[in-house]
This record gives sequence, structure tokens and C-alpha cells, in this order.
Amino acid sequence: MTDGLLMTLGEKAAPDTAALIVIDVQNDFVADDGWGARVGWDPIRNQAAARHIARLLPHARAVGIPIVFVQAIYDEIYLGAPMIERNRRRGLDSPRCISGSWGAEFFLIAPEPGEPVVRKHRYSAFAETELNTVLRHLGVRSLLFAGVYTEGCVESTARDAYFLDYYTTLIDDCCATTTQEIHEGVLERCEHDWGIVTTSDELIALWTGDPPPAAPIRGSST
Repeated sequence: MTDGLLMTLGEKAAPDTAALIVIDVQNDFVADDGWGARVGWDPIRNQAAARHIARLLPHARAVGIPIVFVQAIYDEIYLGAPMIERNRRRGLDSPRCISGSWGAEFFLIAPEPGEPVVRKHRYSAFAETELNTVLRHLGVRSLLFAGVYTEGCVESTARDAYFLDYYTTLIDDCCATTTQEIHEGVLERCEHDWGIVTTSDELIALWTGDPPPAAPIRGSST
């Protein structure tokens, strides 16, 4: 650490510094018969990311990394006019992530007792939610991001985090979207403008003290 700055991944992912933010890993976005699949988006990449997140979570818990789950709730009553217009214009206005529905439930993963769940009605989990208050209460300075969709709610939340003075790290294999090209574009913008990129293997190696495996090809969905 130099002059109080967090310069390395080890500093940014330390238990006394970081929180893991898991965004929108919900049936409507990840399951085979969720909303995304029904509108024609293949969920296979999102499912691979969910499996990587499921593997990462026990390691984060073991070292005391706080985990915050973000849950999209998109009942139309909560949406602003521009979001409703965008959905209708793009033919994406069929219901998704409705309060109390199967589609709004988490896919494969779930919070453990005491882990906060922040419900949002916009892409950014900071927009009109208690997320910033939760994080300030935890005393964290650095956020590790996982979830879907990379260019949507993950990027929107991570960018807002950066402008709220959090260090931001995207976990490559724990984030996903409809195409690898779109995913890669977000990772490039992140590294250029507002954060860094890592993998679940690199984080697990840091937290366990084991040597990291050979660097994977970025974007592998295996």
C-alpha cells in the first residue's frame, strides 16, 4: 500500500478491505426457462458464471469477505418511464423478476443468514437503494463484482461504485452476458477507465495462500 492507496489485487481483495457484490443471479436471467431464455437469449454463459460464483462463495466466507447479494425486482410499478419506454421499444416488456415470483429467486446460490440482500429497481444497485449505506457500515473500500449481465447491471453498478470512491474489480469468469464480444468489451473498458479484472482462481489463490493456476484464457465459460 502506498500513501493509503490500494495498488495490488492482494490489497483490493483483502478481508479487511473488500466486499463481494453478487448481482442479479436470478432464475429469470440464468435458468433455462427464465425470462432471458424466453426472449431468445441463450443462458449458457450466465449459468457458467453462476457455477463459478457458487465455487467462490465458500472461499470468501472462509476468510471473512462480506458478501452482498443484489436482487432485481422489476414490477412495473417500480420502473421509471424511460425504462418502460426502452423495454417496449425493444420488445422486452414481458414481465421479469416480479416480486414473489420464481423468476425473481436466486439461481444456484443463496445468501446465508446475516448476508444482506439489496433489492433494486434500476440497473445500478446504487440507484435509490441502501447499498452504499450497507457498504459504509461494513467499512469496506474495495468491491469485487460478480453477476449478470456484464454490460448491464454489473457495469452500471461498478461504474457508480468507482464514482463513489470504491476500488472496483470485475471477476471475469463470475460475470457473463449474451455474447463473449460484449463481455470482453466491458472488461477492456473497466481496465482502461475505472477498475481491474481478475478471475475466481486468482482470488481463491490469494485467500488460500496456494499458488494460482496457469492464467486462463480470458472469457472461458468452462
